[in-house]
Amino acid sequence: MSIWEYANPTRFMQTSGKLLPAVSVLSFVCLVVGLIWGFFFTPDDYRQGSTVKIIYLHVPSALMAINGWLMMLVTSLIWLVRRHHVSALAAKAAAPVGLTMTIIALVTGAIWGQPMWGTYWAWDPRLTSFLILFLFYLGYMALWAAIENPDTAADLTAVLCLVGSVFALLSRYAVNFWNQGLHQGASLSLDKEENVADVFFFPLLVAIAGFVLLFLALVLLRTRTEIRIRRAGALIARERLS
Repeated sequence: MSIWEYANPTRFMQTSGKLLPAVSVLSFVCLVVGLIWGFFFTPDDYRQGSTVKIIYLHVPSALMAINGWLMMLVTSLIWLVRRHHVSALAAKAAAPVGLTMTIIALVTGAIWGQPMWGTYWAWDPRLTSFLILFLFYLGYMALWAAIENPDTAADLTAVLCLVGSVFALLSRYAVNFWNQGLHQGASLSLDKEENVADVFFFPLLVAIAGFVLLFLALVLLRTRTEIRIRRAGALIARERLS
């Protein structure tokens, strides 16, 4: 069985319809367990106090904001190369979800930054690149809305996605590129010495799993909606011609 079979809208609707309930339930369970565990059953940090617990919202949302854009990059490239409409619609469907994740990350980062840095915002390299990523999300969605022809919109938004991917990568690795930034290093790392303590680490992993599954569930749901809208539009156009 080839993975490209799922580019067929009918096959995608059948498969996603079976996956969506399970993914939704798993995301709900992971989010409830991870957030309750993290916010109510972990100690305060000896430096950051209770403010450290913002990581259970900030880190997962920031990861999904960045990786959501990279998912849009992959599906956009598939559209440009193979012209599969489901991939273009999946990229379109992911944009509002990624934008929401970006907003959560920016807001929770500001809440954390005020007591830690004494300000809600600083023109730190990572924060600045993340703000630009937020603007790219807005621009991507606006471009889809501004162009009537869906194939032309998919082409132009795919090019915009390629450009915006630079800032998605900068958002992820800015701390490594510019050591003078205010933003702390990664909370998750292959180097155990850079990781947060285990008491924070394990509930954080559960919360991240919840956000990943939530992102997947919302993208599946929105892609299914986009396919239905496309089908309805085709039927209306056919009736007008007849």
